[in-house]
Amino acid sequence: MEGDPAMKFIEYPDRDLMMINLADRLSSELKNTLLTQDRATLCVPGGTTPGPAFDSLSASKLDWSRVTVLLGDERWVPEDHPRSNTRLVRKRLLVNQAASARLQSLYMDAPTPEDALEELGQQVEAVLPITVLLLGMGGDMHTASLFPGADRLEEALSDDAPPVMALRAEAAGEPRMTLTAPVLQGALSTHILITGPEKRAALEKARSLSPREAPVKAVLGDATVHWAE
Repeated sequence: MEGDPAMKFIEYPDRDLMMINLADRLSSELKNTLLTQDRATLCVPGGTTPGPAFDSLSASKLDWSRVTVLLGDERWVPEDHPRSNTRLVRKRLLVNQAASARLQSLYMDAPTPEDALEELGQQVEAVLPITVLLLGMGGDMHTASLFPGADRLEEALSDDAPPVMALRAEAAGEPRMTLTAPVLQGALSTHILITGPEKRAALEKARSLSPREAPVKAVLGDATVHWAE
């Protein structure tokens, strides 16, 4: 298929092995960065799929006090809300060895994401570039909160997009705050975690579409995709 010759695809025999291997890979990349850099930025997705990988990664012995954990996107809900990505990351990743990592949230106590856009944008810019990026992908081929049909998708995909944007889409439910394509594309290492036959088929479809039709296409070029049934 056209478009992303550098994309790597790793198929695992089962999800448990995939989660352990993925956590080892992320940990190794962070350790290597901290050998030569003062700090590292790990960007992670929300949702329940990466939870087991977070469990393993949180036990990794590295200098977590020098790691900033950044979310790729967030629903505009308080941290104690069941659908909060920040809540999940605090519960599954920022524990054990990783409890000393610094979290850069994409949520602030403000009525709308637009009210916090400037301040959050400055905070995110201060921890860029992303050292290690882990993304998920929906069956509709969205990644982060870059949804097909989102109200400002073209702006978020453009080369001159700000670091973060507020997007709304019918499929998204709540308003979202998301990192934009240039920030995601600027990551030094990119991994995408997907499970099941539906998402594998969606990934294959995305490879022949434009980022506007399949936003995940914007980050496939240098990505390593991890998949298990």
